[in-house]
Amino acid sequence: MILIDYPYVSEFLLNTIKKNNYEIVSTKSARELLKDESLAWISEEKAVKRVKEQADTALYSNSENALGWLAQHLGDSTLSKQAQLFKDKARFRELIKESYPDFQFKTVLLEEIQYLDEGELTFPFVIKPSVGFFSIGVHVVKNQADWHHAKKELNYENLKSIYPPEVLNTSSFIIEEYIQGEEYAIDCYFDKDGEVVILNILHHKFSSGSDTSDRVYSTSKEIVLKFKSNFAEKLHSIGLKSGLRNFPAHVEVRVDSKGRIIPIEINPLRFGGWCTTADLLGVAIGYNPYEYFLRNLKPDWEQVFEGKEEQLFSIIVLNNNSGLAPAKIDDFDYELLSADFENTLLIRKMDVGKYSIFGFLFVETSPGNEAELSKILLADLKKYITTS
Repeated sequence: MILIDYPYVSEFLLNTIKKNNYEIVSTKSARELLKDESLAWISEEKAVKRVKEQADTALYSNSENALGWLAQHLGDSTLSKQAQLFKDKARFRELIKESYPDFQFKTVLLEEIQYLDEGELTFPFVIKPSVGFFSIGVHVVKNQADWHHAKKELNYENLKSIYPPEVLNTSSFIIEEYIQGEEYAIDCYFDKDGEVVILNILHHKFSSGSDTSDRVYSTSKEIVLKFKSNFAEKLHSIGLKSGLRNFPAHVEVRVDSKGRIIPIEINPLRFGGWCTTADLLGVAIGYNPYEYFLRNLKPDWEQVFEGKEEQLFSIIVLNNNSGLAPAKIDDFDYELLSADFENTLLIRKMDVGKYSIFGFLFVETSPGNEAELSKILLADLKKYITTS
C-alpha cells in the first residue's frame, strides 16, 4: 500500500505502481497528483482499518508530507508513533544515546537561539531543526564567526518553507556535536522479522567541511558491498529498540577515521526524497527498490550490478547556490549541463522559484572520469543560467 503526497511523484514510481497494481490510499493529495481513475485506489477508511488490524501491512510513502495524514488518521498506531519518533531528531538522539554516551546534543527553541551563552557552546557543532528536510535551516558552526552568521539566518522569516509542520518544524532546534567523517545515505527496510535489508548505499559528497548541501550522491557495487553488512548491523540494533517491522527508511550516517558508524538521522516510511535514490538504479540498470520492499525481497548485488560492476551512478541535486534570486532567473540550460557529463541518464526539471532547486540529474560515470562529479560539486551553476 502506498501513500502519495506532494511535492512530487516520479514517472518511475508511477510506472511501478501501474505495473504491480499496488494499492494507493485515496487521499485528496494523491488524487490531485495522479489524476488516474484506473489505478488501484483504496479508501482512506479501508487503509486505516487495514493498518490497525493487520500489523504486517507494508506501507510506503513517496513524501514525508504524508506524515501529516498518518498523524491525523493513525495517530495512536504503532506505525505513526514510530514515524514521529524518527522524524524528530532530538527524540532519535535520546533513543540511541546509550550506544553513544559521549555524543553531545541539546535542544533549543528558535526564539532562544539569539540569547544562547557562547561560553556554553563547544565548537564545532551543527544546529538544525529538530524536524527538518532537504538541509533547510542546517548550519555547520566551526567558530564564533560562523555562529554569528548562523544566528542571522535562523529566524522565522528565513525558515519558511514549502513543507508542512510535520516535516519542517522551525520552532525547535537541536544543537549537536559535528561528526567528522564521510557521509552515506542508505535506503533500507526492516522486514517482517525486524531484520535490516539494505536496498542501496550512496556516498554523499561535500565540497568542504562546512558544506551542508545535497549536491552529489553516488553509488556503485563497490560502495554497497563495502558497507552493507556493517550498516545493517548498526541499524538492526536501532530497530530492536523501537520494534520496527515492515518499515522502509532513508538513513544518513557518518563513518569516522576509525571506522565508527555514527547515525545522523532516520527518515521514516520512505527512501530518498523527491523519488531520487530509489529511482536512480531503476533508471540506470532496471533495479527497483520499491518492488523489493513491497515484496519483502533481498537484492542479489552481483546480479543487480551485472555488466556495470565498475560504474558509478550519481544523483546531482541542482540547488540554487548561484546567489541569484529566482525572480532574476529567466532560464536554465539543462542541455548544456547534460553535455558536461559522460552519460546523462535523466534530466528532471523543477521550478526554482517554487522549490529552490532547478531539478535533478542522474548520471553514469566510468572509472577515471570522476572529475566531472568534483566539478559540479563546486559549481555555482551560473554557466547554465540566463538572467533578466
